Amino acid sequence: MRLPIGTYAVDTRTGRVGRVMGHEGPYVQLRPYGGGREWDCAPDALRMATSAERLRAATAYANARSRGEVP
Repeated sequence: MRLPIGTYAVDTRTGRVGRVMGHEGPYVQLRPYGGGREWDCAPDALRMATSAERLRAATAYANARSRGEVP
């Protein structure tokens, strides 16, 4: 399954939620919620994020930002 760019997905190897930024060779590039450094994920280790997972990622980012841990 090829996820469209802009879709939020879960890297099942790490449990991280990211936004699909592109497809390069056999990999999908994901960027963390709120921005940051992209990472590569094999398509077979990827699934669409649920609404609850997206909300959890957004809350974690907002909390980290309020503590000054991220810009």
